[in-house]
Amino acid sequence: MTEPAVRVVLADDHPVIRDGLAALLTATEGIEVLATAESGAEAVDAAVTARPDVLVVDLHMPGGIDGVEATRRVRAGAPEVGVLVLTMLDDDTSVRAALDAGAAGYVLKGDSRQQIVRAIHAVAAGATFLGAGVTPGPFGADAFAELTARERQILDMLATGVPTATIAARLGVAAKTVTNNLSTIFAKLGVTGRTEAALLARDHGLGRRG
Repeated sequence: MTEPAVRVVLADDHPVIRDGLAALLTATEGIEVLATAESGAEAVDAAVTARPDVLVVDLHMPGGIDGVEATRRVRAGAPEVGVLVLTMLDDDTSVRAALDAGAAGYVLKGDSRQQIVRAIHAVAAGATFLGAGVTPGPFGADAFAELTARERQILDMLATGVPTATIAARLGVAAKTVTNNLSTIFAKLGVTGRTEAALLARDHGLGRRG
């Protein structure tokens, strides 16, 4: 049985890049481009309205809402939408700002088509994806301070072995929303999955009962 296509919204203020990427992804099996946007505001509107699996967004966007703010607004208004940043910026400050805003993936415009497609599929599946040229800088206790109250709540349940479906039921949200929140948590902490996140959380006093 064929897997459903990953539904994508593309946001970039450069028409050549936006249209070229849209054409590339449209020609890629397993990906459907729902809409494109040329500003941060359009990106947020399209993501909240169309509810794609993934919003691919540049960081430099006109109109007062850049990619970081667009990411933050999409995560607040449509938390089930995974956000993948596609940009030229590879400095630690930009990477951390995007991850802190809730992006689950970060790749560079110089990356290969194959890596960008892999990143889209990874983010759609609720995973974290950082391109080969992306270094998010050191993580540790400071990263825990940057977690939101909801993220700490989810991480605390994760650290006690609570499965995603149960976390979702307890919070009254969809399982995909929890999965996307976990991706953001993993990215902020610099870990690759549930086990590593749980161990790190317990080291910082979470997930302990009694």
